This record gives sequence, C-alpha cells and structure tokens, in this order.
Amino acid sequence: MLVPLFLNAGGEPSVVLTRRRDDMRRHPGEISFPGGRQDPEDANLCATALREAHEEIGLEPDGVELVGALQPTPTIATGYAVYPFVGLIEPGQTWRPEEAEVALVLELTLRELREGYARRRLTRRGVPFRTDTYVVGDHLVWGATARMLADLFERLDRRAAA
Repeated sequence: MLVPLFLNAGGEPSVVLTRRRDDMRRHPGEISFPGGRQDPEDANLCATALREAHEEIGLEPDGVELVGALQPTPTIATGYAVYPFVGLIEPGQTWRPEEAEVALVLELTLRELREGYARRRLTRRGVPFRTDTYVVGDHLVWGATARMLADLFERLDRRAAA
C-alpha cells in the first residue's frame, strides 16, 4: 500500500485514498489507500506499492518521494498483512482511476480525518461490531485503513512533540 501525502492548495497536509467500486467481489465500496498484491516481477513490497498506485490512480512512481513505512497491518476478514509505505507527492495531480477497480479518488486533509474520528458500531455480513472509524462527509474509513491512519497520526504526533 502507498500512503500518498501532500500539502493541498491551502497548505494543509492531505492524503490520497480510493473508494473501490460497489460491484467488486472483495471489499466493495470500501475506502483504502492505493495498493494490492505483490507480483512476482516486483523487486520488493515498496515496488509493489508504487506499481499498484500507478495502476490504480495513475500516480507516476518517479513522482513519489518515499519517506518511511508504517507498521504491517493485518486484515481481519482476509488474513493478509498489508505493508504501507508513506510517500510525499506534489499537489495538483490529475488522477486516472482504474475503471475496473476504483470508483473515486479522494483527497482528504489529515485535519478532516482526525476530526471525523470516532468508535462506531458497524454491521458487516449481519455481524455488529465496534471499531475505529474516520468519517469525512459521506466517506467512511474503517478496518485496516483506519488502523493505518491511526498509526500515521501517532507517528506524526510523536514527531511534532519531539
């Protein structure tokens, strides 16, 4: 996964996320960072993150300055471990969403996401549960993506306090 960060036109730190198409077999309609499975030709997981971001949203790999990685994040439903890499990008990108997978590319400020944080009760496949969520407008971020955001915010807060 790639966590693309940039400063928006107002100078606010922002992040790029995608909303998956509603007709997808796995994770329909969910909001996530661009990313996917490692291909055999990928040199490493970082290369996977850059390739997938290029395929999903048209982000050129040479336009990403990798600055670190977040903790590997398990997905509960599928049992995968997701390896998120953080990269700085230039603002004002023209996104080219992969039509078969991506319904929408979102640019949300970190402030909006933080302000939209709450533990909420969700129901998935008929099973109710409480989980960390971030809501901006009608965009609900939960699951592994919410855990990655929490890790990002914790690291940014530690850095600001240092």
